[in-house]
Amino acid sequence: MFDLIIRNANLPDGRKGIDIAVKDGKIAAIEASIPVETKEEIDATNRLVSPPFVDPHFHMDATLSLGLPRMNVSGTLLEGIALWGELRPIVTKEELVERALRYCDLAVTQGLLFIRSHVDTSDPRLVTAEALLEVKERVKPYIDLQLVAFPQDGYYRARDGVASLTRALDMGVDIVGGIPHFERTMDEGRASVEALCRIAADRGLPVDMHCDETDDPLSRHIETLAAETIRFGLQGRVAGSHLTSMHSMDNYYVSKLIPLMAEARINVIPNPLINIMLQGRHDTYPKRRGMTRVRELMDAGLNVSFGHDCVMDPWYSMGSGDMLEVGHMAIHVAQMAGVEDKKKIFDALTINSARTLGLEGYGLEKGCNADFVVLQAVDTLEALRLKPNRLAIVKRGKVIARSAPRIGELFLDGRPSQIDGGLDYVPIQS
Repeated sequence: MFDLIIRNANLPDGRKGIDIAVKDGKIAAIEASIPVETKEEIDATNRLVSPPFVDPHFHMDATLSLGLPRMNVSGTLLEGIALWGELRPIVTKEELVERALRYCDLAVTQGLLFIRSHVDTSDPRLVTAEALLEVKERVKPYIDLQLVAFPQDGYYRARDGVASLTRALDMGVDIVGGIPHFERTMDEGRASVEALCRIAADRGLPVDMHCDETDDPLSRHIETLAAETIRFGLQGRVAGSHLTSMHSMDNYYVSKLIPLMAEARINVIPNPLINIMLQGRHDTYPKRRGMTRVRELMDAGLNVSFGHDCVMDPWYSMGSGDMLEVGHMAIHVAQMAGVEDKKKIFDALTINSARTLGLEGYGLEKGCNADFVVLQAVDTLEALRLKPNRLAIVKRGKVIARSAPRIGELFLDGRPSQIDGGLDYVPIQS
């Protein structure tokens, strides 16, 4: 007797009409037409069943704070930084916990069950770290939350920045962060990368740095990060987030840089929504697109995953917690509209991001954790096009959220009475 069976599922790898049987929180069988009864069944009705979405780059301490202490009227990065500087000294632990829990509620309904959040350590009070460590424990039954010690004002630039980051790690924050391009000089940025990688190596921790989030083609801290990764033996445990300066670098330099990154097995985390909004602000026309070289990095074999980064905070007034919205934007900005391109984009929201986070038991294979999402779309390409409703979200074999199908009603003579956009407008297959 199984605990749950998902019937008639289409899988991201193209298999159709598959049943997924669950026992004791694990996938016990995944094959066509499993001929047994079970305690609970969900008929996916030939719609897509995916592993949960994974967000490898987010700022949960700032989420849902839009309007505090005032609105970002200009919508620019600099005003957002100024606003966070005003809010951070007065924010309370209780407020941080409540906003983060509310965001996690939203994330669950979107099938987003794994999140890596950066935690600002520049305020020596470290209420951000205290709050999110509490949130991590409280959401543990339904969201796996990783935390990055992030010296937002600069590891060396911020007053007490070095000591505060060390204290945050001592409190139990999981990952070493950094922001070398925000240090006062290029040399201090280089030195911060070396120091932070040394800390990670000494403590046995991963690294995830905001790196070269700028239009400046001479911001080349990713080169230093890759070199220090190799030097300290951190290959595969280091992520470079944003890397937007690569969209401005000359091709000859990039032809040397990308192989170095591949040698270091750097995990690359672009953030399409926030960077298409914030980068290129000094350009008139032609205007840069604001995202790193996704296609070239994927083609070189690097693990590329996409982050949501922000939802309704001082830097980004938009956002919904929907990773398919992130992928939808990535298709447009990276100009990856081909069939195989889109499959790679979907993987960057799921299996690639799971690899970045080092998740164990993730996926849709026998023996994996019974974590998955039923979507109102027939396949991954349609999911990226439609950003459909999540009909059921399952964590360790238990349904933890549902949404009703999105059905449109028509009152037109001679026309259908209902439209299901996820099934009625599927592209004609050749």
